[in-house]
Formats: sequence, C-alpha cells, structure tokens
Amino acid sequence: MSDDEQTAMIRETVAKFVDRELIPLEQQYLKSKLPGSDHPELTAEQRKRLRDVSKELGLWGLDAPEDLGGHDLPTRTMAAVNEELGRSCVPFGLPPDTPNLRMLQAVGTEAQKKKYMQPYIEGRMSSAIAISEPGAGGDPAGMKTRALLDGDQWVINGRKIWISNARIADFIIVMARVGSDQRQGGITSFIVEKGTPGFIIEREIPMLGGGATFEIVFEDCRIPKESVLGEVGKGYAPMQLRLRTRRLEMGSTCIGITRRALEMLCEHAKQRETFGVKLADRQAIQWWIADISTRMHACRLMVRDAADKTDRGEDIRHEASMIKVFATEMAYDACDHAMQTLGALGMTLELPLNALWQKARLMRMYEGPSEVHRQAIARRVLGLRGG
Repeated sequence: MSDDEQTAMIRETVAKFVDRELIPLEQQYLKSKLPGSDHPELTAEQRKRLRDVSKELGLWGLDAPEDLGGHDLPTRTMAAVNEELGRSCVPFGLPPDTPNLRMLQAVGTEAQKKKYMQPYIEGRMSSAIAISEPGAGGDPAGMKTRALLDGDQWVINGRKIWISNARIADFIIVMARVGSDQRQGGITSFIVEKGTPGFIIEREIPMLGGGATFEIVFEDCRIPKESVLGEVGKGYAPMQLRLRTRRLEMGSTCIGITRRALEMLCEHAKQRETFGVKLADRQAIQWWIADISTRMHACRLMVRDAADKTDRGEDIRHEASMIKVFATEMAYDACDHAMQTLGALGMTLELPLNALWQKARLMRMYEGPSEVHRQAIARRVLGLRGG
C-alpha cells in the first residue's frame, strides 16, 4: 500500500469517528460551557466510549515506534488525522500526545522509554510540559526556574504558568536552567512525576473557550538524578523539536476548523435570503468563500511540504513558524466570516462555530504568538542572529 493510499484510508476512518462519535456530543459539550451550567463536558462513560471505540478502530499510537506497539505512520498521514479531528469542538485526542512523544523518543534513555513512553503510547499515562514562566512566555530562553544537583538528586526551584493538563498528568516535562549560562545555555529538561514533594499546583486559570491552564510552583522539589531527559544543558533543541511538532499539528487542526466553518457558512448562505436575494449570490459572501478556500488549499500544501521534510529528517523551524502564523489566522478569519454570515445566529453559544472561533483565537497565542513568529521568520530571511 502506498503512503497516499494509507493516508486516505486512515483519514476516512478518523473522519467517520469524528462524524459518528464526536460531533453528536457537541451539544452536550456546548451546554457545559454556558454560564451557570452544571452539565459535565463529557461523562465518564462517554469518555470511556471514545477511548474504547478509537482503540478498536486502531487509532492509538498512530505515529509511535513499531517496537513499542505503535504504527509509525508518516507525518503526512498524521496531518490528515489532525485535520479531521479539528472539525469538532469536542476536546478529544488520540493517545499519545505527539509532541511530548517526539521529545521522549528523541532524547529519552531506554529506562525512561520503558517507564514512561511505553504506557504513554498505550494510553495508560498522560503528560504535560512546563515551559512558560510569568516573565518568560513567548521567550522560553529567558526562563529563570533553576535546577541544582545535590548528591544523587536534582533540586528544582521556580514557577511555571500556562500549563495544560497539569492536574491530570502522570508526569510533567519541566524545563529548568542548570548553572549560570544565560539565554539558551544551561536549559535542561527533567521528568517530574505526579505527587513529588515540592511540586505544587498553585492555581487553576480559566481560559477562553472554557478550558483551563495551571500555575505550578517548585519548592525544593527533589527528583532522582536519572530524571534528566536528554543531556544537562542541552534541553533547548529537544524543546524546540517538541514545539515544532505541535506547531505543525496545529496547522492541520486549523485546516479542520476552517473546513467546518466554511461548511457552516456555505450551508447558511444557500438558505438565507436578504431583500429577496440569497446570501450565496452576494458578492461579499462569495469573496469570503473564495478567499477562505484559497487559504485553506495553500495551508494544506504548506503542511504537506513541512510533513514530508520532517519525515526526511530536515529542519522545519522556518516552515513551522510560517504555518503557525498562516494557519491560526486563517482559521480565526474563517470562523469570523462564518459568524458574520450567520448574523445573530452566529453570535449564539449554541453552535460549535463559537467554540471553534475561540479555539482558533487561543492558538494564535499558544506555542508562540504570531508576532514572535513573524519576527523569527524575518530574522532568518535577513540572516540575522537569533532567527
């Protein structure tokens, strides 16, 4: 079977899963986000069904190594998977979380892979990553959290913020600085397990879209010497690998969001009349449809190009930055135009459109804001240091 045939087959399977399992849950999810609602996002039974069905369909460990029970699918195929998942506002991801998987795969020891990566792939463990700090968000090289070796233990002190999944994660990859080097120098990654003394979840931060992130404090948090992920002082490159993986994944997700928004826009435009003329016959609406379709096609080609380069082992930091900016702004604009086309109906919280719009807005900030990426793109083109 060729890669294209395999991608088409997996895409079809995931698309059916989204249509049959996720989209029917959207109304319940949306009700849970209404002010004063006591509805759960998803019940425990519903979450179990999603995991059971997706596992039965063979959708776990899609890009995980074959020797650890995965399918080792190429990045282009994973792009198709994430595009289909992006069409629904229901928050569900297929185990494992690819960016952290890539980081573990790249620099983890055999013992770490056995202890963390294997159950991670099998869906028995979940993870989070702690990079941002109150004074170092879009500039991770400016982090101040410190790790000091004391005998056979590392002692971590500092504060991290905007951490997703912190409360449910079985382990967290924590970025901290070792020694007195500044900027990228000395940055090291550590694995900190849930329940470790000195690892304190200080507060939950409500976010746009009804989700939450967390602020974490490390107070003399002691972890074993072998908890270093990779090499001491060389954690910046693996961290960037993880970020590039997420940015490429976000590009695919944004295509899915844009597809759904465009479908809703077109469906309404073909039905709704104003002053005796269908919206679909209005030039303004037609131009929105044309522009959204063109940008979506361009974005899909950008993602495929970066995916193929990734599978060839090429550095895609430049492409990842361009995709991050282009895709998130595309999805945001598509949702915005769809909301405008739907009029008052587009302003309601009863449609998935609003939830997708909020998700797109969040992604314009997560994994580096557009302004930081634009600066990095320009500096690379200009040949300046730090690009």
